Amino acid sequence: MAHQAYKIAFFRTFTVASLFLVFIAFFLSSNAADKKANQLEDESKQCLRCHGEARYTIVDTTSGDSVKMKMYAELRIDPVLYVKGTHGGFKCTDCHSSDYTTFPHPASVKFETDYTCLDCHGGDEQYASFHFETIEEEYNRSVHADSLGTDFNCWSCHNPHSYKLTGPDELVVNKVAVDNGMCLNCHGNPIKFENLAEKEIPNLINMHDWLPNQALHFKKVRCIDCHAAQNDSLMVAHLIMPSRNAVRKCVECHSTNSILMGSLYKHAVKEKRNELGFYNGVVTNESYIIGANRNYYLNIASILMFGLALLGIAIHTTLRILKSRRNADK
Repeated sequence: MAHQAYKIAFFRTFTVASLFLVFIAFFLSSNAADKKANQLEDESKQCLRCHGEARYTIVDTTSGDSVKMKMYAELRIDPVLYVKGTHGGFKCTDCHSSDYTTFPHPASVKFETDYTCLDCHGGDEQYASFHFETIEEEYNRSVHADSLGTDFNCWSCHNPHSYKLTGPDELVVNKVAVDNGMCLNCHGNPIKFENLAEKEIPNLINMHDWLPNQALHFKKVRCIDCHAAQNDSLMVAHLIMPSRNAVRKCVECHSTNSILMGSLYKHAVKEKRNELGFYNGVVTNESYIIGANRNYYLNIASILMFGLALLGIAIHTTLRILKSRRNADK
């Protein structure tokens, strides 16, 4: 009985201690989140009173009359996505003119030039691994820069108020969804596309009618994996090519030299499957690509089995012929 009581007391003590540690961890994480939220509240509260809402109120300073207006979709900022984004630690006036603190905003700020990536990251050794200079060079040669000029820039794809860098540990299917979402933001939106390109938006389904099993390809592969020229020094290719230069041969992906290993799976952690003879073994973490995931030793074994089968058939046929001739001679 004493031993049983000891076990019960120990279990209760262990449970209380565990709950206490969980509470402390929750408190610290909540406190950190609150601190970040409070920072946003203190520094950008005035901006998000309007830009964080679907509607905002304008007050006539003379008469005191007020009117509610709809916030233009492209000027609306989701506070949650902003805080979680790569630039969430900045206040609005770090990137925008301090004149924006005047409300209503003076007309002069409408002509403010948007910052580019190089304005902040150019020549910065801390971000040298991202090769922002190379990205700009690639973009300037892309079909977007060639066709749209100054009407298109970094922020046309990467929303500065919500952009979040995906790391190498991110699931491939999530990377595909995020990157394809950037493309479809225009190529799947008739109003945006026709406003920029000044032509009718093409039907993507019809344009890809040559592609077998479209739905699976669209879900598992990024647009840029076929529509961009790959660069070994860049995490993500930015040289978008004209559609006539896009990949259209199945063997470009469905082979042991799959181009996906230099794009979508470039930064994936190598697996021991490669040491066991698997071609592009890292792909099998989440997917299976016909022709790209063969195994060297299984290839050898299958060839040997096929050869032995042919040899067996040849021996069997030879013996049958010899036997039939012996019977004919009797």
